[in-house]
Amino acid sequence: MAQTVQKRKRAEGSTSAGRAYGSGDEAGPSKKTKHTARKSTGGRPPREQMDASSRSKGARQSDAAEEGGQRKKRRYRPGTRALREIRKYQRSTDLLLRRLPFARVVREIALDMMTDTNFQMGDTGLRWQSSAILALQEATEAFLVHLFEDANLCAIHAKRVTIMQRDIQLARRIRGPWGGLS
Repeated sequence: MAQTVQKRKRAEGSTSAGRAYGSGDEAGPSKKTKHTARKSTGGRPPREQMDASSRSKGARQSDAAEEGGQRKKRRYRPGTRALREIRKYQRSTDLLLRRLPFARVVREIALDMMTDTNFQMGDTGLRWQSSAILALQEATEAFLVHLFEDANLCAIHAKRVTIMQRDIQLARRIRGPWGGLS
């Protein structure tokens, strides 16, 4: 029986020595050392700290986004989105003006153009086929696109990239009476 007690003590001593918090050199259980609490990193390994001068602008923006919890809206350089929009609209063939507001403008102009002799039909005004308004809209947009192309050439000739009112006026004047100048 004495042998079994000694075997137990040896077994307990070896297991407690294996779980000891100390250096592990002692045969028996050693003193427990106090561990300081670490800041939680959410399961990620801690990042290396860099000084402020070596951090890049992108790293500062991503840190600000992480701290605030919301991602900052992407900011493009001036002209990047404009070029993207130009490519988008050059690829598509759909109309650029909304149909209903354009139809309202057409009806309003047509009412203004009616003479008193035509107005005796009643106050219903004119009736329009949808295909007629659609044809007017196609022609209007083609005219405007062509006018802006000519105005862009005038602006480039003046060594500018921004279209101004005087560029549109010059383009209309050069075109003459059939090009929108009446």
